[in-house]
Amino acid sequence: MSQKKAVILVSGGLDSTTVLAIARSQGYACYTISFDYGQRHRAELLAASRTATLLGSVQHKVVTLDLRSIGGSALTDDSLAVPEEETAGIPVTYVPARNTVFLSIALGWAEVLGANDIFIGVNAVDFSGYPDCRPEYIQAYETMANLATRAGVEGQALRIQAPLMNMSKAEIVKLGLTLGIDYGTTVSCYQATEEGLACGVCDSCRLRRIGFEQAGIKDPTRYQSGA
Repeated sequence: MSQKKAVILVSGGLDSTTVLAIARSQGYACYTISFDYGQRHRAELLAASRTATLLGSVQHKVVTLDLRSIGGSALTDDSLAVPEEETAGIPVTYVPARNTVFLSIALGWAEVLGANDIFIGVNAVDFSGYPDCRPEYIQAYETMANLATRAGVEGQALRIQAPLMNMSKAEIVKLGLTLGIDYGTTVSCYQATEEGLACGVCDSCRLRRIGFEQAGIKDPTRYQSGA
């Protein structure tokens, strides 16, 4: 019997790397996909490739998109500053429709591969308030995926798996360590340097740092001088 396949969305950050390790631990042959969408923190692409290799991805694919052409986010428009303090509401680091775009391409690849499962590292506990990280969104997208694909119509049920959805960042860190992840190889910072050094002050850095503190684990993140 052939090994079951899954497509894993990986960004090189803490959450998606943990999801990849979870999928691997569940016996999936993991096909990883990242997106070069014009993000200012391009160091994450190198981190994604690195962690995919370390965690045994069967194939790692980088898809190029130009989300800078529509802008609307501090991650795709250099005229918008990345907030360095916690902000109310949906922050300017939200990239319009990003997870919908990413999941749609991952869905297409899953059909080509004959994979019934797509894993994504969204979280609704310790997160920045993005609307496309909520359980309602994931459930709705899964329904759409099964309506919109040949695989779904022909009875090959497609599942969007978000195993971190209800976990705190500290719980994610602890789980990842049991799965053998070296979080020092990951990059979460929204404005990391080309070498992957984190700023230590953006929302993503703040959530990551708090996660290690609450887990009682030494933070392996490589920070910029003075961060």
